[in-house]
Amino acid sequence: MYRRIVVKLGTNLLTGGSSRLDAPLMSALVSQVARLHEQGSEVLLVSSGAVAAGREALGELGVRIPSLDKTKISRLEVPYRQAMAAIGQGRLMREYQRMFAQANIPVAQALITHKDIADRLGYLNIRNTLQALLAFRVIPILNENDVVAVEELEGDVIGDNDTLCGLVSNIVDADLLVMLGDVEGLYTADPYIDPEAELIREVHDIETVQANTLSDRATLGTGGMEKKLSAAGLATVSGTPVVIASGHEVDVLIRITSGESIGTWFPARITKPESRQRWMLSATVSHAGLVIDQGATTALLEHNRSLLPAGIKKVIGEFDRGEVVPIFSPDHERLAVGISNYRAADVRRFVGLRSDQIGEVLGYEYGDEVVHRSNMVKV
Repeated sequence: MYRRIVVKLGTNLLTGGSSRLDAPLMSALVSQVARLHEQGSEVLLVSSGAVAAGREALGELGVRIPSLDKTKISRLEVPYRQAMAAIGQGRLMREYQRMFAQANIPVAQALITHKDIADRLGYLNIRNTLQALLAFRVIPILNENDVVAVEELEGDVIGDNDTLCGLVSNIVDADLLVMLGDVEGLYTADPYIDPEAELIREVHDIETVQANTLSDRATLGTGGMEKKLSAAGLATVSGTPVVIASGHEVDVLIRITSGESIGTWFPARITKPESRQRWMLSATVSHAGLVIDQGATTALLEHNRSLLPAGIKKVIGEFDRGEVVPIFSPDHERLAVGISNYRAADVRRFVGLRSDQIGEVLGYEYGDEVVHRSNMVKV
């Protein structure tokens, strides 16, 4: 069983290529996610469909709207698409809330942009929030924030939900990324044009795959197979395997997570610990760090515990919240590196205190831990 799974649902899948959400299909997919949830998996949904849902809502009111052919979109039309996203996001979430409520599963909405992820503190805040939601057994439903992400709506390769799901997989250390669309997977040619096109079952070298020989129709959405390949590259290089498959397959999520070969499989190109360790070791600040006592050393090394204020003896140098700092033993031997939830100046104010005293000292807090165990790598 996969412990943590990111599932991306594309616009064409959720709408059937029409201008309306396909409620029966959404319900079937939600039912599968609920089953995985009940089996103990942690599932995050990256869902497209907000713009299409907004268009559906306006259409029901008889409002005339411009064409959504992304190949012809002009800057003057971008505000209309953003307005439809703002209208449709609420409608989309309402459907998800209603469907998951039938299984007594709470959901949470997270609208983010790549600017949020690129910012160090933004990345840390997003990661901590998603980790907390999963700990509460809530299913996060993520989407690019279309209202402010102009680049995505104009079709820029930087912003789209395909890329977003690859980034989210990295942020939460996902064990599997499943990208569901309206085609069975990666083909040797466009199956809608070439009857000889064959499904590619497994891809080891993404860079050599030619996106123009593949197919994934993108009309209402902003994605395409080329972007799915890019997202698969982001995930696999971070240690997360990827499956691209059709969401129309019966029980597709259940069957994939049970090990059945469906769609196209992209094995991870590196293990998650290797990926995370490489990043943290390369990002560690110099001339700074935290010196901890013997009790904290034992807790960290032998019991895989988080670093709490009570175990810190000394703060060396300066670092900001969100930076990777080295952690030293009482003898100044480097034990680990980790992402600090607090800046050095703050830590100095509560060195040796209990976690419940952080808020009293600072007037605010970012959690009980100075470095959470999930953001720490032993060296």
